[in-house]
Amino acid sequence: MAAITRDDVAHLARLAHLEMSNEELDRMAGELAVIVDSVKSVSEAAGADVPATSHPIPLNNVFREDVVGHVLTVEQALSGAPDAAENRFKVPAILDEE
Repeated sequence: MAAITRDDVAHLARLAHLEMSNEELDRMAGELAVIVDSVKSVSEAAGADVPATSHPIPLNNVFREDVVGHVLTVEQALSGAPDAAENRFKVPAILDEE
């Protein structure tokens, strides 16, 4: 079993700004030790012939091709705008900049 002590857990709790009771510290030390041991056993199972992967099965893009379709002209796009200037939508300023 990995050597995760109660003091290690208390240190991590302080770093994470977590307040933990004595019982929680003791319980978490045991749980973290089991997690570390589990990761260690999985790491030992993978040999040099096993490539590193992020997913167990290949992922494929399920999106359609990006094809240009009907496009509005500048005049059509701005035709319903309350205000426009220099072929752009004109909106009220929200910052103190010009």
